[in-house]
Amino acid sequence: MPRTPLRLPLEVEYLSILDENGQVDTDLEPDLDQKQLTKLYRYMLLGRRFDKRLLSLQRQGRIGTFPPVTGQEAAHLGAAAVLRPSDWMAPSFRELVAELWRGRSLESVILASNGFGEGLSVEPERNDLPMSVPVGSQMLHAVGIGWAMCYRGKDDVAMTFFGDGATSEGDFHEALNFAGVFQTPVIFVCQNNGWAISIPRHKQTRSETIAQKALAYGVPGIQVDGNDILAVYAAAKEAVDRARAGKGSTLIESVTYRVMMHTTADDPKRYRSEEEVAVWHKRDPLKRFEVYLRNKSVLSDEILDVMEKDVEDRIGQAITNAEKKMKELGDPLDMFDHAYAEMTPRLKAQRETLARELETTKGGQDG
Repeated sequence: MPRTPLRLPLEVEYLSILDENGQVDTDLEPDLDQKQLTKLYRYMLLGRRFDKRLLSLQRQGRIGTFPPVTGQEAAHLGAAAVLRPSDWMAPSFRELVAELWRGRSLESVILASNGFGEGLSVEPERNDLPMSVPVGSQMLHAVGIGWAMCYRGKDDVAMTFFGDGATSEGDFHEALNFAGVFQTPVIFVCQNNGWAISIPRHKQTRSETIAQKALAYGVPGIQVDGNDILAVYAAAKEAVDRARAGKGSTLIESVTYRVMMHTTADDPKRYRSEEEVAVWHKRDPLKRFEVYLRNKSVLSDEILDVMEKDVEDRIGQAITNAEKKMKELGDPLDMFDHAYAEMTPRLKAQRETLARELETTKGGQDG
């Protein structure tokens, strides 16, 4: 028998609405009012300025290692902005602005960056999981939440974020397969920033796009300009509306770039060129959004001056509050209290050992 080609209806679209010069395609422009646009810009600005202050604090030894988000603000905020409070979000570790948008405090970020577990606690009213450092694991949590929503007959959705490197993990494929089979209301947002730490995208996958990986699992995929907050918002809204209507998941590939280091323990100059970074600086999502808002008379020099001051004051107060809080916290023995309902013999032994060492250290300092 001759071989017969299969005609598969597979297609991936690329969406861009606001170019790097701030010019907009009015036919695709999402319907956002002045209040919504201003709020989006304010949070992008807050994320950018907070990132800069965190880097300064880290270099001064006042916080530990953290992952900068500069240049990727639009790639995740545009998607999270579509969610309602009853929806769930399962972030990785580079969705700072989305977390702030959803109600996480600046203080908690500082606490977490200093190793305090209290910085990762989530208030009961927030349907968010804490940031996930193990690469890709949060996607499985998201589809579990999505399946629970289906089971309960709710029209809420779950949104999970991850990097391009996570798509090489088994968790990504297991999550997409489950989402496709059970039609879970989950939006998968890949922040494709071109690098999995020091590994460029072309060395970890031969796929022309990340978005096309969804097609093998019966899930639609779309690639968007991740430095265009309007495109990210529009794609996410379409995906969320589709999920609420019972039509299952979507994979959004948000093409962006990590202009900073992977974490503050990383030196990106060892594996990429300054020329490459310079190209992406010209595609700055914050700057292009500012141009767009100025053209719409939403922003002016006066408004920006007030906004900058408000943001800086908020960050400064958060640092003061967090450093005061850290003086009130910090008994290392607390880490054993919430691992199990009943402490295991092994944990008890470890706690006793640490308690003795701490007592010895304290005695040495007193002497």
